[in-house]
Amino acid sequence: MREQINSGDMSAETPDNEEILSAIKKLEERISRLEDYLNIEPLTETVKDDLQENIKNEDKEEQLEYRIGEYWFAKVGVITLVVGMAFFLTFPYKNLPTIFPAIFGYFLASTFFAAEYFSRKNFHYISGFLLGDGLALLYFTTMRLFFFGHENLVNDITTEIVLLTIVSIINLVITIRRKSIYLTALSLLFGFATAIISDQPYFIFTMISLISILVVFLKLKYKWTGLIFFGIIFSYLTHLVWFINNPLIGKSIQTLSSPQLNLIFILIYASIYAFGNFLRNREEPENINIILSSGLNVFMGYALFSLITLSTKTEFLFFYYLLASIEFLVFAFMFWIKEKSKYSTFFYAMFGYLALSVAIVIQFPSPLLFIWLCWQSLLVISTAVWFRSKFIVVANFIIYAIIFITYLAVEGKVDLISISFGIVALLSARVLNWKKDRLELKTEQMRNAYLLSALFIIPYALYFAMPESLISVSWIVVAIIYYVLSLILKNKKYRWMALLTLLLTVGYVFIIGITNSDATYKIVSFIALGTVLIVVSLTYTKLRKSLKNILKM
Repeated sequence: MREQINSGDMSAETPDNEEILSAIKKLEERISRLEDYLNIEPLTETVKDDLQENIKNEDKEEQLEYRIGEYWFAKVGVITLVVGMAFFLTFPYKNLPTIFPAIFGYFLASTFFAAEYFSRKNFHYISGFLLGDGLALLYFTTMRLFFFGHENLVNDITTEIVLLTIVSIINLVITIRRKSIYLTALSLLFGFATAIISDQPYFIFTMISLISILVVFLKLKYKWTGLIFFGIIFSYLTHLVWFINNPLIGKSIQTLSSPQLNLIFILIYASIYAFGNFLRNREEPENINIILSSGLNVFMGYALFSLITLSTKTEFLFFYYLLASIEFLVFAFMFWIKEKSKYSTFFYAMFGYLALSVAIVIQFPSPLLFIWLCWQSLLVISTAVWFRSKFIVVANFIIYAIIFITYLAVEGKVDLISISFGIVALLSARVLNWKKDRLELKTEQMRNAYLLSALFIIPYALYFAMPESLISVSWIVVAIIYYVLSLILKNKKYRWMALLTLLLTVGYVFIIGITNSDATYKIVSFIALGTVLIVVSLTYTKLRKSLKNILKM
């Protein structure tokens, strides 16, 4: 009975949809009147968005505050603590047993290792810093065995280097097992420091080489691309520190020239890091990291190589630069063959050509060196076509022009051997035309530039190299050669070059020939030039008739 009554009451008291909507409408009207009375603006969508944005900004500020307070303060605090402890260990402690700093240092390192172990779960964000500090204290305490003390536990630098090497290896094993690129970089830094502390050239070079190999291995195994930048920078910097007499261990700055084989080790570092990019997975594209690391490797390697050779008296310089050129060019070919690389190929090729140029300058006297440099540009243009590199093509023409201008400025005269510049320009243009489909150049600007160079250089060289009575004759011969080339190669550009050369000859003969007092010269020049011009005119007449007959057909 009660259930029926309750059921009846509930159905009677339950409002329908119209009553609910009416109540909501009345409530909105009352709220609206209150807003009008209190001069409160209605809550529009814009206001709602502003409120939400303010809440988000407050959340961001709060997150930043907590991030600084919880994370960064902890990290900075840990680093500051270990630096303070390192300073604490450097005290001589004259009134304490010699072994005390070592025991205390190793105890501190163990404490950090234990703190790192127990903080992995709840404080993971600082556990890595605790481990890094433990590793640093372990290495620094081992240094303390020989350095900084009033009396040292280890009196032999060789024993100290062995201990530091062992500690560096232990640190590397720990950090690699943790798969932390940052801690691994720290451990590698200890290896570089050990090399510098040893102050033994071949040990330094060997350590740098081994660390470079390890960097490349870790980069390939764990995809730690950033580690190769670290390795490249510190490898060459460590070698530079040795070269300036190791001032980090308190020695005066001066350049070292012995052993000269240090130049070979620089090329070894460059090869190792080049393989670091070359041996990567074929599916990995030549991204910005690969491009930058290749450029950094070849630039720092060549810069250090050049600094040492220019600052010291080095024997067999030609051999060293020739070896550097071969190495860089080989890597350029390897990158191109493997993946048609544009940028790595460009970097290694350009520095290979540069090393070859330096080798030529070292080996040959002036003006012979300019001829070799000139012919080298033909080698460069040929390989650039194979590499399909418009960058090398453009750069090579600029260098070619600089070499010619430098030749004129240095020698102050032009002789017969300078015709090589014109011949190289013709051959370079021919190579570009021969393999134009391989290049990315869509215009003929570079070919025209080389042809124009030949057009002016060859008559210019003949003008100074030939006797005055043979200048016009030599120019006529050049024009005939151009006509022959146009027939053989079926290229009208050579006809234009022949025409322009003949016009130049006409101007020269009429200006110089008439005023020349030598009757024989006048007779030979005018007869030769007139005969050639008539033959050329008849040839063009015949060609025009042939074209008309073809069009009629």
